[in-house]
Amino acid sequence: MHTNRSNIQGLERMKACFVPVTSYYQSPFLITFIVILYCALSSGLHPIILVPGDGGSQIDAKLDKPSVVHYICNKKTDDFFNIWLNLELLVPVVIDCWIDNVRLVYNYTSRTTENSPGVQIRVPGFGNTTTVEYLDPSKASPGIYFKSIVEQSLIPIGYSRNEDIRGAPYDFRKAPNEMADWMSDFRKLVEHSYDTNGNYSVVLLAHSMGSPMSLYFLTQMTQSWKNKYIRALITLAGVWGGSIKALKVFAAGDDLGAYMLPAHTMRGQQRTSPSTAWLLPSKYFWDSNEVLVELPDLGNVTVNNFKDFFDAMDYPVGYEMTKDTEHLLGNFPHPGVEIHCLYGSGVSTVEKLSYKKKSDFPLKPQLTNGNGDGTVNIRSLRGCLRWGDGDPRLLKRRKNTLKTQTMRHSKEHKKPPVYHAEFPGLDHMAILKDAQVINYIRSTVGNMNQE
Repeated sequence: MHTNRSNIQGLERMKACFVPVTSYYQSPFLITFIVILYCALSSGLHPIILVPGDGGSQIDAKLDKPSVVHYICNKKTDDFFNIWLNLELLVPVVIDCWIDNVRLVYNYTSRTTENSPGVQIRVPGFGNTTTVEYLDPSKASPGIYFKSIVEQSLIPIGYSRNEDIRGAPYDFRKAPNEMADWMSDFRKLVEHSYDTNGNYSVVLLAHSMGSPMSLYFLTQMTQSWKNKYIRALITLAGVWGGSIKALKVFAAGDDLGAYMLPAHTMRGQQRTSPSTAWLLPSKYFWDSNEVLVELPDLGNVTVNNFKDFFDAMDYPVGYEMTKDTEHLLGNFPHPGVEIHCLYGSGVSTVEKLSYKKKSDFPLKPQLTNGNGDGTVNIRSLRGCLRWGDGDPRLLKRRKNTLKTQTMRHSKEHKKPPVYHAEFPGLDHMAILKDAQVINYIRSTVGNMNQE
Protein backbone atom coordinates (compact mmCIF):
# COMPACT_ATOMS: atom_id res chain seq x y z
CA MET A 1 0.00 0.00 0.00
CA HIS A 2 2.78 2.41 0.95
CA THR A 3 4.69 1.70 -2.22
CA ASN A 4 1.73 2.44 -4.43
CA ARG A 5 0.88 5.57 -2.49
CA SER A 6 4.48 6.78 -2.67
CA ASN A 7 4.64 6.11 -6.41
CA ILE A 8 1.43 8.05 -7.00
CA GLN A 9 2.65 10.98 -4.94
CA GLY A 10 6.02 10.85 -6.70
CA LEU A 11 4.29 11.14 -10.08
CA GLU A 12 2.22 14.04 -8.76
CA ARG A 13 5.40 15.83 -7.71
CA MET A 14 7.02 15.18 -11.08
CA LYS A 15 3.97 16.60 -12.82
CA ALA A 16 4.11 19.64 -10.54
CA CYS A 17 7.63 20.37 -11.74
CA PHE A 18 6.45 20.74 -15.34
CA VAL A 19 2.98 22.23 -15.14
CA PRO A 20 4.04 25.79 -14.24
CA VAL A 21 6.45 26.19 -17.18
CA THR A 22 5.57 24.18 -20.26
CA SER A 23 2.62 26.26 -21.30
CA TYR A 24 4.54 29.52 -21.15
CA TYR A 25 7.97 28.88 -22.65
CA GLN A 26 9.16 27.32 -25.88
CA SER A 27 12.92 27.20 -25.30
CA PRO A 28 13.88 23.71 -24.07
CA PHE A 29 16.93 25.12 -22.29
CA LEU A 30 14.86 27.69 -20.43
CA ILE A 31 12.28 25.04 -19.60
CA THR A 32 14.97 22.76 -18.19
CA PHE A 33 16.46 25.53 -16.07
CA ILE A 34 13.12 26.57 -14.63
CA VAL A 35 12.12 22.96 -13.92
CA ILE A 36 15.36 22.35 -12.03
CA LEU A 37 14.96 25.58 -10.09
CA TYR A 38 11.33 24.86 -9.26
CA CYS A 39 12.09 21.35 -8.04
CA ALA A 40 15.11 22.52 -6.06
CA LEU A 41 12.97 25.02 -4.19
CA SER A 42 10.69 22.22 -3.05
CA SER A 43 11.70 21.14 0.46
CA GLY A 44 11.16 17.43 -0.18
CA LEU A 45 9.41 17.24 3.19
CA HIS A 46 5.84 16.42 4.05
CA PRO A 47 4.51 19.71 5.42
CA ILE A 48 3.27 19.67 9.03
CA ILE A 49 0.16 21.42 10.32
CA LEU A 50 -0.14 21.82 14.10
CA VAL A 51 -3.70 21.50 15.43
CA PRO A 52 -3.99 22.69 19.04
CA GLY A 53 -6.33 21.53 21.76
CA ASP A 54 -8.58 23.23 24.29
CA GLY A 55 -6.80 26.39 25.42
CA GLY A 56 -4.10 25.88 22.79
CA SER A 57 -4.62 29.03 20.69
CA GLN A 58 -4.07 32.68 21.44
CA ILE A 59 -7.25 34.79 21.53
CA ASP A 60 -7.56 38.56 21.10
CA ALA A 61 -10.46 40.76 22.19
CA LYS A 62 -11.71 44.26 21.49
CA LEU A 63 -14.20 45.85 23.88
CA ASP A 64 -17.11 48.24 23.55
CA LYS A 65 -19.28 46.94 26.37
CA PRO A 66 -22.60 48.31 27.56
CA SER A 67 -21.57 47.60 31.16
CA VAL A 68 -18.85 45.95 33.23
CA VAL A 69 -18.91 43.67 36.26
CA HIS A 70 -16.41 45.69 38.28
CA TYR A 71 -15.20 49.28 38.30
CA ILE A 72 -11.65 48.17 37.52
CA CYS A 73 -12.73 46.48 34.28
CA ASN A 74 -12.16 48.17 30.93
CA LYS A 75 -15.40 49.04 29.20
CA LYS A 76 -13.89 50.06 25.85
CA THR A 77 -10.57 49.50 24.08
CA ASP A 78 -9.27 51.21 20.96
CA ASP A 79 -7.85 48.04 19.48
CA PHE A 80 -7.58 44.29 19.99
CA PHE A 81 -5.52 43.01 22.90
CA ASN A 82 -4.41 39.56 23.94
CA ILE A 83 -6.89 37.95 26.30
CA TRP A 84 -5.64 34.35 26.18
CA LEU A 85 -3.15 33.48 27.41
CA ASN A 86 -2.53 36.67 29.38
CA LEU A 87 -1.30 35.82 32.85
CA GLU A 88 -1.82 39.40 34.02
CA LEU A 89 -5.56 38.93 33.61
CA LEU A 90 -5.68 35.65 35.55
CA VAL A 91 -5.31 37.13 39.02
CA PRO A 92 -7.91 37.68 41.76
CA VAL A 93 -10.48 40.43 41.10
CA VAL A 94 -9.16 41.07 37.58
CA ILE A 95 -10.26 37.55 36.73
CA ASP A 96 -13.88 38.70 37.01
CA CYS A 97 -13.31 41.09 34.10
CA TRP A 98 -11.68 38.30 32.09
CA ILE A 99 -14.53 35.87 32.70
CA ASP A 100 -17.14 38.39 31.59
CA ASN A 101 -15.17 39.12 28.43
CA VAL A 102 -14.48 35.52 27.44
CA ARG A 103 -17.79 33.91 28.35
CA LEU A 104 -20.24 32.89 25.63
CA VAL A 105 -23.98 33.44 25.45
CA TYR A 106 -26.17 30.64 24.12
CA ASN A 107 -28.75 31.50 21.46
CA TYR A 108 -31.69 29.11 21.74
CA THR A 109 -32.95 30.05 18.28
CA SER A 110 -29.78 29.45 16.28
CA ARG A 111 -28.52 26.83 18.74
CA THR A 112 -25.10 28.46 18.60
CA THR A 113 -23.15 30.72 20.95
CA GLU A 114 -22.31 34.39 20.73
CA ASN A 115 -19.65 36.52 22.38
CA SER A 116 -20.41 38.45 25.52
CA PRO A 117 -22.23 41.71 24.62
CA GLY A 118 -19.83 44.35 23.35
CA VAL A 119 -16.92 41.93 22.88
CA GLN A 120 -15.26 41.14 19.55
CA ILE A 121 -13.05 38.05 19.47
CA ARG A 122 -10.44 37.05 16.93
CA VAL A 123 -7.92 34.21 16.78
CA PRO A 124 -4.58 35.55 15.51
CA GLY A 125 -1.89 33.78 13.54
CA PHE A 126 -3.77 31.28 11.41
CA GLY A 127 -1.26 29.60 9.12
CA ASN A 128 1.86 30.38 11.13
CA THR A 129 3.32 28.64 14.15
CA THR A 130 3.94 31.46 16.62
CA THR A 131 0.52 31.55 18.25
CA VAL A 132 0.48 27.79 18.84
CA GLU A 133 4.10 27.57 19.94
CA TYR A 134 3.52 30.27 22.56
CA LEU A 135 0.10 30.92 24.07
CA ASP A 136 1.35 34.05 25.81
CA PRO A 137 2.68 36.62 23.30
CA SER A 138 5.35 37.55 25.86
CA LYS A 139 6.66 33.98 25.40
CA ALA A 140 6.60 33.42 29.14
CA SER A 141 7.41 29.82 30.01
CA PRO A 142 3.93 28.92 31.38
CA GLY A 143 2.55 29.63 27.91
CA ILE A 144 4.92 27.39 25.94
CA TYR A 145 2.87 24.95 23.87
CA PHE A 146 4.10 23.36 20.59
CA LYS A 147 7.54 25.02 20.84
CA SER A 148 9.46 21.93 22.00
CA ILE A 149 8.07 19.76 19.21
CA VAL A 150 8.84 22.39 16.58
CA GLU A 151 12.38 22.99 17.78
CA GLN A 152 13.36 19.46 18.79
CA SER A 153 11.33 17.18 16.50
CA LEU A 154 10.97 19.10 13.25
CA ILE A 155 13.61 21.77 12.75
CA PRO A 156 16.49 19.28 13.30
CA ILE A 157 15.29 17.24 10.31
CA GLY A 158 15.12 20.20 7.97
CA TYR A 159 11.78 21.89 8.63
CA SER A 160 11.25 25.66 8.69
CA ARG A 161 8.60 27.64 10.51
CA ASN A 162 5.80 29.04 8.35
CA GLU A 163 7.09 27.25 5.26
CA ASP A 164 6.62 23.55 5.85
CA ILE A 165 5.42 23.87 9.46
CA ARG A 166 2.12 25.68 9.78
CA GLY A 167 -0.32 26.26 12.61
CA ALA A 168 -4.13 26.08 12.63
CA PRO A 169 -5.33 27.90 15.77
CA TYR A 170 -9.05 28.22 16.39
CA ASP A 171 -11.59 29.46 18.92
CA PHE A 172 -11.32 26.55 21.32
CA ARG A 173 -14.45 27.62 23.17
CA LYS A 174 -16.48 26.27 20.26
CA ALA A 175 -17.37 22.75 19.17
CA PRO A 176 -17.30 21.50 15.54
CA ASN A 177 -20.94 22.44 14.95
CA GLU A 178 -19.87 26.10 15.13
CA MET A 179 -16.58 25.73 13.25
CA ALA A 180 -17.65 25.77 9.60
CA ASP A 181 -15.47 28.79 8.74
CA TRP A 182 -12.42 27.25 10.41
CA MET A 183 -13.03 23.92 8.65
CA SER A 184 -13.08 25.73 5.31
CA ASP A 185 -9.92 27.68 6.13
CA PHE A 186 -8.26 24.51 7.38
CA ARG A 187 -8.96 22.73 4.12
CA LYS A 188 -7.47 25.64 2.20
CA LEU A 189 -4.41 25.58 4.45
CA VAL A 190 -3.90 21.87 3.80
CA GLU A 191 -4.22 22.34 0.05
CA HIS A 192 -1.96 25.41 0.05
CA SER A 193 0.67 23.55 2.10
CA TYR A 194 0.54 20.72 -0.43
CA ASP A 195 0.75 23.05 -3.42
CA THR A 196 3.68 25.09 -2.06
CA ASN A 197 5.73 22.12 -0.89
CA GLY A 198 6.22 20.16 -4.09
CA ASN A 199 2.92 18.30 -3.86
CA TYR A 200 4.00 16.45 -0.74
CA SER A 201 1.00 15.36 1.30
CA VAL A 202 0.42 16.90 4.71
CA VAL A 203 0.98 15.47 8.19
CA LEU A 204 -1.53 16.72 10.75
CA LEU A 205 -0.09 16.86 14.27
CA ALA A 206 -2.80 17.38 16.87
CA HIS A 207 -2.95 17.65 20.65
CA SER A 208 -5.85 16.87 22.99
CA MET A 209 -9.12 18.30 21.64
CA GLY A 210 -7.34 18.98 18.37
CA SER A 211 -7.39 15.21 17.78
CA PRO A 212 -11.18 14.77 17.57
CA MET A 213 -11.35 18.16 15.82
CA SER A 214 -9.02 16.77 13.14
CA LEU A 215 -10.98 13.54 13.05
CA TYR A 216 -14.24 15.41 12.50
CA PHE A 217 -12.62 17.40 9.70
CA LEU A 218 -11.34 14.25 8.01
CA THR A 219 -14.76 12.58 8.15
CA GLN A 220 -16.13 15.50 6.12
CA MET A 221 -13.57 14.99 3.33
CA THR A 222 -13.81 12.45 0.50
CA GLN A 223 -11.40 9.54 0.49
CA SER A 224 -9.89 10.71 -2.79
CA TRP A 225 -9.16 14.12 -1.21
CA LYS A 226 -7.53 12.45 1.80
CA ASN A 227 -5.49 10.13 -0.44
CA LYS A 228 -4.08 13.15 -2.22
CA TYR A 229 -3.57 15.69 0.54
CA ILE A 230 -3.07 13.82 3.85
CA ARG A 231 -0.04 11.69 4.62
CA ALA A 232 -0.90 10.92 8.26
CA LEU A 233 -2.54 12.13 11.46
CA ILE A 234 -0.31 12.14 14.55
CA THR A 235 -2.25 12.67 17.77
CA LEU A 236 -1.01 13.45 21.27
CA ALA A 237 -3.35 12.77 24.21
CA GLY A 238 -6.43 12.61 21.99
CA VAL A 239 -9.80 12.95 23.69
CA TRP A 240 -11.52 10.37 21.51
CA GLY A 241 -14.45 9.61 23.82
CA GLY A 242 -14.71 12.58 26.13
CA SER A 243 -13.60 12.90 29.74
CA ILE A 244 -15.13 12.79 33.20
CA LYS A 245 -13.23 16.00 33.89
CA ALA A 246 -15.72 17.85 31.68
CA LEU A 247 -18.43 16.94 34.20
CA LYS A 248 -16.26 18.33 36.98
CA VAL A 249 -15.77 21.56 35.02
CA PHE A 250 -19.52 22.02 34.64
CA ALA A 251 -20.10 21.26 38.30
CA ALA A 252 -17.20 22.88 40.10
CA GLY A 253 -14.92 24.44 37.50
CA ASP A 254 -11.19 23.98 37.06
CA ASP A 255 -8.46 26.21 38.46
CA LEU A 256 -6.10 25.59 35.51
CA GLY A 257 -3.40 24.69 38.00
CA ALA A 258 -3.36 28.24 39.40
CA TYR A 259 -4.23 27.62 43.01
CA MET A 260 -4.87 31.28 43.81
CA LEU A 261 -7.85 31.10 41.44
CA PRO A 262 -10.94 29.39 42.86
CA ALA A 263 -12.21 26.72 40.50
CA HIS A 264 -15.80 27.83 40.98
CA THR A 265 -14.82 31.31 39.74
CA MET A 266 -13.35 29.88 36.55
CA ARG A 267 -16.52 27.85 36.10
CA GLY A 268 -18.35 31.06 35.18
CA GLN A 269 -16.57 31.06 31.84
CA GLN A 270 -15.72 27.41 31.33
CA ARG A 271 -19.26 26.07 31.37
CA THR A 272 -20.43 28.54 28.72
CA SER A 273 -18.21 26.84 26.13
CA PRO A 274 -19.80 24.30 23.77
CA SER A 275 -16.43 22.55 23.61
CA THR A 276 -16.83 21.59 27.28
CA ALA A 277 -20.17 19.96 26.49
CA TRP A 278 -18.64 18.29 23.44
CA LEU A 279 -16.03 16.62 25.64
CA LEU A 280 -18.49 15.12 28.10
CA PRO A 281 -18.17 11.32 28.43
CA SER A 282 -19.53 9.67 25.30
CA LYS A 283 -22.18 6.98 25.46
CA TYR A 284 -20.02 5.05 23.00
CA PHE A 285 -17.26 4.79 25.63
CA TRP A 286 -19.15 4.57 28.93
CA ASP A 287 -21.89 2.00 29.62
CA SER A 288 -25.33 3.22 30.57
CA ASN A 289 -25.08 1.56 33.99
CA GLU A 290 -21.81 3.25 34.98
CA VAL A 291 -22.34 5.93 37.62
CA LEU A 292 -20.45 9.11 36.75
CA VAL A 293 -21.93 11.40 39.40
CA GLU A 294 -23.50 10.34 42.70
CA LEU A 295 -26.12 12.85 43.80
CA PRO A 296 -27.83 12.57 47.19
CA ASP A 297 -31.63 12.61 46.97
CA LEU A 298 -31.38 13.33 43.23
CA GLY A 299 -30.26 9.96 41.89
CA ASN A 300 -27.15 9.06 39.96
CA VAL A 301 -25.92 10.47 36.68
CA THR A 302 -24.89 8.23 33.79
CA VAL A 303 -24.32 8.94 30.12
CA ASN A 304 -28.06 8.49 29.63
CA ASN A 305 -29.33 11.25 31.90
CA PHE A 306 -27.12 14.31 31.61
CA LYS A 307 -30.34 16.34 31.63
CA ASP A 308 -30.84 15.43 35.29
CA PHE A 309 -27.32 16.63 36.03
CA PHE A 310 -27.88 20.03 34.44
CA ASP A 311 -31.38 20.37 35.86
CA ALA A 312 -30.00 19.76 39.34
CA MET A 313 -27.58 22.67 38.78
CA ASP A 314 -30.33 24.81 37.24
CA TYR A 315 -28.17 25.19 34.15
CA PRO A 316 -30.32 24.13 31.19
CA VAL A 317 -27.91 25.69 28.67
CA GLY A 318 -25.47 22.92 29.50
CA TYR A 319 -27.91 20.28 28.34
CA GLU A 320 -28.81 22.20 25.19
CA MET A 321 -25.15 22.38 24.22
CA THR A 322 -24.82 18.68 25.01
CA LYS A 323 -27.66 17.84 22.62
CA ASP A 324 -25.99 19.99 19.96
CA THR A 325 -22.65 18.21 20.19
CA GLU A 326 -23.04 14.67 21.56
CA HIS A 327 -23.28 13.13 18.08
CA LEU A 328 -19.96 14.74 17.11
CA LEU A 329 -17.78 12.54 19.33
CA GLY A 330 -17.13 8.90 19.97
CA ASN A 331 -18.74 7.07 17.06
CA PHE A 332 -16.77 7.99 13.96
CA PRO A 333 -15.32 5.34 11.66
CA HIS A 334 -11.66 5.04 10.75
CA PRO A 335 -10.69 8.45 9.31
CA GLY A 336 -9.16 6.92 6.19
CA VAL A 337 -5.60 8.08 6.83
CA GLU A 338 -2.61 6.62 8.65
CA ILE A 339 -2.85 7.24 12.40
CA HIS A 340 -0.12 7.59 15.01
CA CYS A 341 -1.78 7.74 18.42
CA LEU A 342 0.44 8.73 21.38
CA TYR A 343 -0.79 9.20 24.95
CA GLY A 344 0.19 8.88 28.60
CA SER A 345 -1.24 6.57 31.24
CA GLY A 346 -0.95 5.71 34.90
CA VAL A 347 -1.63 9.27 36.07
CA SER A 348 -4.40 9.82 38.61
CA THR A 349 -7.47 11.00 36.66
CA VAL A 350 -10.96 11.75 37.93
CA GLU A 351 -13.44 9.01 37.01
CA LYS A 352 -16.38 9.77 39.31
CA LEU A 353 -17.86 12.69 41.25
CA SER A 354 -19.64 11.98 44.54
CA TYR A 355 -21.63 14.23 46.82
CA LYS A 356 -22.22 12.95 50.32
CA LYS A 357 -24.43 15.89 51.29
CA LYS A 358 -26.93 17.73 49.17
CA SER A 359 -25.43 21.04 50.28
CA ASP A 360 -22.11 20.05 48.70
CA PHE A 361 -23.61 20.03 45.23
CA PRO A 362 -22.30 21.16 42.82
CA LEU A 363 -19.14 22.95 44.02
CA LYS A 364 -17.69 20.41 46.46
CA PRO A 365 -17.49 16.98 44.85
CA GLN A 366 -15.45 14.14 46.25
CA LEU A 367 -13.36 12.77 43.43
CA THR A 368 -12.71 9.12 42.73
CA ASN A 369 -9.65 8.77 40.56
CA GLY A 370 -8.53 6.11 38.12
CA ASN A 371 -6.20 5.58 35.18
CA GLY A 372 -5.55 8.25 32.58
CA ASP A 373 -3.18 11.13 31.85
CA GLY A 374 -4.46 13.44 34.58
CA THR A 375 -7.06 15.01 32.28
CA VAL A 376 -8.42 12.29 29.99
CA ASN A 377 -9.53 8.82 31.09
CA ILE A 378 -7.61 5.87 29.70
CA ARG A 379 -10.56 4.43 27.77
CA SER A 380 -10.88 7.70 25.88
CA LEU A 381 -7.14 7.97 25.20
CA ARG A 382 -7.18 4.44 23.81
CA GLY A 383 -10.14 5.19 21.56
CA CYS A 384 -7.91 5.17 18.50
CA LEU A 385 -7.34 1.46 19.05
CA ARG A 386 -10.90 0.83 17.91
CA TRP A 387 -9.71 1.39 14.36
CA GLY A 388 -6.93 -1.17 14.62
CA ASP A 389 -6.71 -4.94 14.33
CA GLY A 390 -5.77 -7.29 17.11
CA ASP A 391 -5.31 -6.72 20.82
CA PRO A 392 -3.80 -3.53 22.20
CA ARG A 393 -0.09 -3.89 22.91
CA LEU A 394 0.98 -1.38 25.51
CA LEU A 395 4.34 0.07 26.40
CA LYS A 396 5.89 -0.93 29.71
CA ARG A 397 8.58 0.86 31.64
CA ARG A 398 11.35 -1.34 32.95
CA LYS A 399 14.29 0.20 34.80
CA ASN A 400 13.30 3.61 33.40
CA THR A 401 13.54 2.31 29.84
CA LEU A 402 10.43 2.49 27.72
CA LYS A 403 9.97 -0.61 25.60
CA THR A 404 8.25 0.61 22.45
CA GLN A 405 5.75 -1.40 20.46
CA THR A 406 3.31 -0.47 17.76
CA MET A 407 0.05 -1.78 16.42
CA ARG A 408 -0.99 -1.62 12.79
CA HIS A 409 -3.46 -3.13 10.41
CA SER A 410 -2.55 -6.32 8.62
CA LYS A 411 -1.36 -6.01 5.04
CA GLU A 412 -4.61 -7.49 3.86
CA HIS A 413 -6.63 -4.81 5.61
CA LYS A 414 -7.96 -2.18 3.23
CA LYS A 415 -7.70 0.74 5.65
CA PRO A 416 -4.53 2.70 6.45
CA PRO A 417 -2.56 1.53 9.48
CA VAL A 418 -3.05 2.62 13.06
CA TYR A 419 0.06 2.88 15.25
CA HIS A 420 -0.02 3.65 18.92
CA ALA A 421 2.39 4.27 21.76
CA GLU A 422 1.40 4.45 25.42
CA PHE A 423 3.77 6.23 27.79
CA PRO A 424 3.30 5.29 31.46
CA GLY A 425 3.48 8.20 33.87
CA LEU A 426 3.19 10.90 31.21
CA ASP A 427 0.51 13.53 31.83
CA HIS A 428 -1.69 15.45 29.43
CA MET A 429 0.52 18.51 28.94
CA ALA A 430 3.94 16.95 29.56
CA ILE A 431 3.47 14.90 26.38
CA LEU A 432 4.27 18.06 24.41
CA LYS A 433 7.85 18.18 25.69
CA ASP A 434 8.65 14.60 26.63
CA ALA A 435 11.91 13.38 25.09
CA GLN A 436 10.49 10.01 24.07
CA VAL A 437 7.53 11.63 22.31
CA ILE A 438 9.79 14.17 20.61
CA ASN A 439 12.01 11.34 19.40
CA TYR A 440 9.00 9.35 18.16
CA ILE A 441 7.74 12.30 16.12
CA ARG A 442 11.17 13.12 14.73
CA SER A 443 11.78 9.49 13.73
CA THR A 444 8.30 8.91 12.31
CA VAL A 445 8.18 12.09 10.25
CA GLY A 446 11.78 11.54 9.14
CA ASN A 447 10.89 8.07 7.88
CA MET A 448 7.89 9.44 5.99
CA ASN A 449 10.20 11.88 4.24
CA GLN A 450 12.49 9.05 3.17
CA GLU A 451 9.77 7.11 1.37
